[in-house]
Amino acid sequence: MEIKILGSGCSKCKTLEQKVREVVESNNIDATIIKVTDFQEIMKYGVITTPALVVDEKVIIKGRIATTEEIKNSLI
Repeated sequence: MEIKILGSGCSKCKTLEQKVREVVESNNIDATIIKVTDFQEIMKYGVITTPALVVDEKVIIKGRIATTEEIKNSLI
């Protein structure tokens, strides 16, 4: 599984990344987590407001920090 965190590196983006890493670790999910900060690349996903969570090239959540439960449900 490939998970991408889209964002500029703001505090919300960092919080989302931390939550995703915690869910992946605590549930023993085999995943690669990639941080995408390049706005050209982010725009390819149709995301205007960050942070965004992309799982296997599908935008799951954008414009807000997902809850731990939302992240878990998206990954399992």
